Amino acid sequence: MTDDNLTLPGLSPVEGHDIIAQFDGGSLSSDGGVLLLRQIENKLKFADRLAACLHDERDPARTQHGQNEMIRSRILAIVCGYEDCDDLDQLRHDPAFKMALERLPESGAPLASQPTLSRLENTPSWRELARMGLALIDLFCDSFARVPEHIVLDIDDTTDRTHGAQQLSLFNAHAGGYCFQPIHIYDAQTQRPVCFLLRPGKRPSGIEAARVLRHVIARIRANWPGVGITVRGDGHYGTPEVMQLLEARNCFYILGLPTNAKLKSIAHPWCDDVATRRAVSGKNKLRRFFQTSYAAASWDRKRRVIARVEASQIAANQGTTGRGGTDVRFVVTNLPGRSRHLYEKVYCARGKMENLIKEHKLYTKSDRTSCHRWEANQFRLFLHTGAYWLLLRMRAAAPRRSPWRTATFETIRRTFVKIAVRIEELKSRIRVALPTACPQQKMLTVMLANINAQSP
Repeated sequence: MTDDNLTLPGLSPVEGHDIIAQFDGGSLSSDGGVLLLRQIENKLKFADRLAACLHDERDPARTQHGQNEMIRSRILAIVCGYEDCDDLDQLRHDPAFKMALERLPESGAPLASQPTLSRLENTPSWRELARMGLALIDLFCDSFARVPEHIVLDIDDTTDRTHGAQQLSLFNAHAGGYCFQPIHIYDAQTQRPVCFLLRPGKRPSGIEAARVLRHVIARIRANWPGVGITVRGDGHYGTPEVMQLLEARNCFYILGLPTNAKLKSIAHPWCDDVATRRAVSGKNKLRRFFQTSYAAASWDRKRRVIARVEASQIAANQGTTGRGGTDVRFVVTNLPGRSRHLYEKVYCARGKMENLIKEHKLYTKSDRTSCHRWEANQFRLFLHTGAYWLLLRMRAAAPRRSPWRTATFETIRRTFVKIAVRIEELKSRIRVALPTACPQQKMLTVMLANINAQSP
């Protein structure tokens, strides 16, 4: 007799045949792709790196779940779309998840429960979190098969809305509510994550941004002493503190520069020139580039400033000079090269950063920072970064010219993670039966081979 709680009533008959649906299929899983994620995590050792930063005060004789195991289970669950600890109360019995955590699918002990995982999230101190942040920078460096000659770091902040009494959550008028404003740093060429800092819901000051970059650059240079570094950021980071730091560390930079009255006055002749040229040519839009040596009152010296001036028939939008329908944007840089190239090919390329932040927030649900303590929410941000790493590596395992290399994380999850499997634990082996009608059989085979061939 089946318990009514284990039935799924209400399905319509098919050609006169009644449908009896019950949750009694046994060792089944809807997340067969977690076994591929296990292969990736075994190489990255993301969970081991975080766990090594934690001091475990538990009695070993009474400990059933290691901290690295619990961290790994949370990261794998996030990748599969289960971002809440509550989901683990059911997933702890899932045969595929148990295998991913190196336990036998049927006879192996259940994984850690939600209360145990919640206690883990509230364990780290701020010192341990600082060590974790440095460990993730080490992971970024270790992920390269060869040391690069030069890297480009994109830095930006984003809004993380809160809806409770979270520590460091502040009201932000631009966001229209209480929020955090975490800083994200990625490697522009490989999209690999570098650093994530959960911070109050306000724009970062120049001193704060410089402090973050100082630690990041120092850690990267500790791994790669001779690497060249270029930092890109919008106007939030075009501050004297940031520029002075990067110059002192022999780094290049190209940063947005907020418009002010002095810059507008400098740009007035350029605006008139471009507006006149557009009117004479009859074009709907005309863009030209200029440069000057400029020093704000808070700067210690003059620096190269590039101006992009665009004239059009459309009224100037926010931030324009208001002369002849022109729009002006400024960047400050110490990079050599022509102004047009630096603005269009180097600075504007940072627009891809928005997509990386979107993937981190939307597809790993990294904005689920609902704990009261800041430390717990920062730890969650690291866990979701681990999920980002696994999805990034899974996407990179697809053939270079396949459409999967440019697919979103959600597409990767739906196609290669959400696969139904039947798992049978035998005496000396484990049989995993995948759907015969799986449309990506060949691709899964190729991706697993590529995953096993990936460098740590």
